[in-house]
Amino acid sequence: MVGVSVGLSPIPFYTIGMFAPELADDFGWSFSSLMAVIAIQGVVIMIISPLAGYCVDRFGARKVATVSLTSFGICFMSLSLNNGSLLTLYLQWTVMAALGAGTLSATWTSVVNGWFDKNKGLALGLASAGTGFTGFLIKPYTAMLIEQFGWRMAFVCIGMLPIVIGLPIVLLFLKEKQNVVEAAPVREDGPSAAAIQTTPVLPGYTLKQALMQKNFWVIALSFLLIAFALTAPTPNLENILRTQGFSLAQIGGITASFGLAVIAGRLLGGWMLDKFWAPLCALLILFIPAAGCWVLTLPDISQRAAFLAVAGIGFGAGFEFDLLAYLVSRYFGQRKYGTIYGCFYTVVAVAGGVGPVTYGYLYDTVGNYTLALSSGAIIVLAGGAVLLLLGRYPDFGSEAVDEEIEGLPEEVHRGDPAQVIQAGA
Repeated sequence: MVGVSVGLSPIPFYTIGMFAPELADDFGWSFSSLMAVIAIQGVVIMIISPLAGYCVDRFGARKVATVSLTSFGICFMSLSLNNGSLLTLYLQWTVMAALGAGTLSATWTSVVNGWFDKNKGLALGLASAGTGFTGFLIKPYTAMLIEQFGWRMAFVCIGMLPIVIGLPIVLLFLKEKQNVVEAAPVREDGPSAAAIQTTPVLPGYTLKQALMQKNFWVIALSFLLIAFALTAPTPNLENILRTQGFSLAQIGGITASFGLAVIAGRLLGGWMLDKFWAPLCALLILFIPAAGCWVLTLPDISQRAAFLAVAGIGFGAGFEFDLLAYLVSRYFGQRKYGTIYGCFYTVVAVAGGVGPVTYGYLYDTVGNYTLALSSGAIIVLAGGAVLLLLGRYPDFGSEAVDEEIEGLPEEVHRGDPAQVIQAGA
């Protein structure tokens, strides 16, 4: 939870709105050019996420988190050195997103999935709740730093959080569970057992095997729709509420509900995933953000109604990544969890990058957010409905599933001791 809260996912996303006015005043940059950094981050994550997931599978979450937290913190602090070059800002953001990708969900959820089974959903919810705490606390903290010390020092202080808080916690307490499957015996004419160092083999599919499953493409389509509908309104919330006639002070109070609702979505949603079949649970929960989008399309809504609507969207946003981590673990296992999750995160990054821009375009074209929000309500429910095409969870370790996996082709990694043992057997 601590690692999530000081990672690449929440900190830049929740602070760019605080820094943008300061940078615009000092350097004359437009808001659209400043908000482009979020799109840049999305593109980089789309490309890097599978590689980051592979590194988690190959080197372990602890090593990846240690390097990435440190790199991300240094890169964020480097933003304080910009002297007015927009190109430099974009390059800084690109490097920060690439090096900070190891602080994203794949790293942390791989550890949680390794340790928990019966209460996996609640455990994922607790771990992922860090983004909600950051969303609730980081804006006033950033505002205080800018007001008292200026935006340059604010970048430095916030960039220190991953290093001062996240890194010690990871080094001291993050432990990964390794479930070792015994290797097959080695033939006499094969490689000698003494010459081979066995490696842990976890239950589940390889990436190539997962790509051959219908469920992989069902989940990909579902999260393309869900991520689009839940990400699109978030950066537009202030302007959505402004078009509803709320004052700046009222907007601040209403949007405060978002971060708290993210925490609630992670915890309650995670608990429900443990109790019910995940696809049906997802569809039922996604009615909440859909209703929130619909309420914001109504004319002359009250402040209380707006508060509940924004909270509903935040609840869905909080549930989204818990749901993805849970589905990947249940349907594809732990064998190549990081790599497979990274592929799905690419889908989420694409949808998340397109969504806010689409909402902004529709607002510029139509003059309000009614069409965007009503469409988003339908799209998020469609994404939940697609998940109903998934079957029951595979029972990794059962004879039937093991025989199915053995019958599928898998990647051959040159020099992988486990592959050498299997070939020798």
